[in-house]
Amino acid sequence: MEADMKDVELNELEPEKQPMTPASPGSPEKNGAVKVKVAEDEEDEGAPKFTGLSKEELLRAAGTPGWVRARWALLILFWLGWLGMLAGAVLIIVQAPRCRPLPPQTWWHKGGLYRIQPVKAFRDSKGGNAGDLAGVKEKLDYVAALGVQGLVLAPLHDTKRDSPEDTDLQKLHPELGSNETLAQLLEAAKKKGLKVILDLTPNYQGQQRWFGPGVANSTRFHKQFKVGGQGPGPVEAAVSQGLFGPLGWGMGELGGTWGGGFWGMGPCISFLFSPPQDPQFVADLHNITQEASANGNARVFVVGIEEKDPGRILVWLNETSADLLVSPYLEELGPEPTGEKLAETVSNYIKAAGAAWPAWSGGSWHLADLLAERLLPLYHLLLFTLPGTPLLRYGDEIGLRHFANKVDPPQMPWDDRAPGPAPSSAPTLAPSLNSTVQEQMLQLLRELSELRGKERSLLHGDLDSVLLTSGAWGYLRRWDQSARFLVLLNPGEARASATPRDPLQLQLLTAGTVELSTCPQRPRGDQLSLSELMLAPGEGLLLRIPYQA
Repeated sequence: MEADMKDVELNELEPEKQPMTPASPGSPEKNGAVKVKVAEDEEDEGAPKFTGLSKEELLRAAGTPGWVRARWALLILFWLGWLGMLAGAVLIIVQAPRCRPLPPQTWWHKGGLYRIQPVKAFRDSKGGNAGDLAGVKEKLDYVAALGVQGLVLAPLHDTKRDSPEDTDLQKLHPELGSNETLAQLLEAAKKKGLKVILDLTPNYQGQQRWFGPGVANSTRFHKQFKVGGQGPGPVEAAVSQGLFGPLGWGMGELGGTWGGGFWGMGPCISFLFSPPQDPQFVADLHNITQEASANGNARVFVVGIEEKDPGRILVWLNETSADLLVSPYLEELGPEPTGEKLAETVSNYIKAAGAAWPAWSGGSWHLADLLAERLLPLYHLLLFTLPGTPLLRYGDEIGLRHFANKVDPPQMPWDDRAPGPAPSSAPTLAPSLNSTVQEQMLQLLRELSELRGKERSLLHGDLDSVLLTSGAWGYLRRWDQSARFLVLLNPGEARASATPRDPLQLQLLTAGTVELSTCPQRPRGDQLSLSELMLAPGEGLLLRIPYQA
């Protein structure tokens, strides 16, 4: 019995010796057997291994003729490629067209000027009909929105009509405001990027704007302009020659006397001559203006003349040393000019100006007094795309005009519920210009100002006249490699073809993209062919033409 029990114990395996998985039938592997694959490298431990070339062997191989020739070939190819790229770069630079140097320009070259003359007609801060400096300050946002560079203020000094002895260039007219008001206006204009030009025409309310030899007999007048109370200044010498000289002294001393130093705050100066004075006297005033410039800011010297003769105006334009000459030259065009008349008048003025910078304005009147109402937008396009500085008189942007007698200056109509002008129900507005047309003209002016300030061809580009087969007129503004701008003007009452008369211009000016048009129905951005283009009556069109080498 004991023997049987021992056999059972021997036949039973211990649990830890049991196979993890039973062997499958027919499998060659036995229970518990593990098959391990031995790497070939380990199997070939006895075989010799490749360890690369030694340093000595590499040097010997590199010195063989084949490798030496290969290295020299690669080196030569590298330097040939480098020299080829250098030569190509030099060739590109040499053959590239030269960039035309930009002409020196100051702030009055870069945009228009807005003339408020008289100040009493612009805005009354007290709600009445007598404008003042505080009212101008209230509407600076409106003026700045027009995109102009500067503001021309009518004479502010105190004077009496044709009374030289009562003219005081150091005293503000009491109805316009105080010295403090002027200081606030200048500071507010500076913050809005507007320059201020002061008109210092002495006898601005009289018939003779400038004083003659008779003023030398006025002891009181001379006493006003004594230098530090020590005796008469340079005014006496100029007056003795009949050339009015108080401003020859007054301008140099305004910084310390007039308004507590307003002259040092940045105003520029403007004069109105009637009749024109000696050009040398104008040159002296210009020199004094330049000497009075402060803090590196250039001051513009504007001269206005009331000369009506176009020939005399052109002579003055050629002889004067003023920075800007304002004249009624465009009055010669009349209310309904033809395209040929526009071309002749503008071309003669630009030719007479030569290197001088032109100024374009309606003279003493508003544009609506001089032109047919339908041509007002066309004239805005003309003034802002010609070489020179456009001058707008207050209200020109909305069609403001004088009353029938053309004597009393019209009041600028304001809508106190809005920042801009009142609707066209005002009696001094052109009757056909409703509020929609006014807003279109305002928007046109703003866009023209912006475009003129950023496009080199409009800023300082050359002008090429383009006569059209229909009798309308156009001109091309171009500068170096910048985009060209073609201005097409049809002042007539019928549709006009935009095809150039000159065969060469016909080949060069084939098409353009609409940039601006005085005709609201003309879609902006349209590509137009000049040979097929028809201008609407009274339309002014501005086309952009890409530069082509």
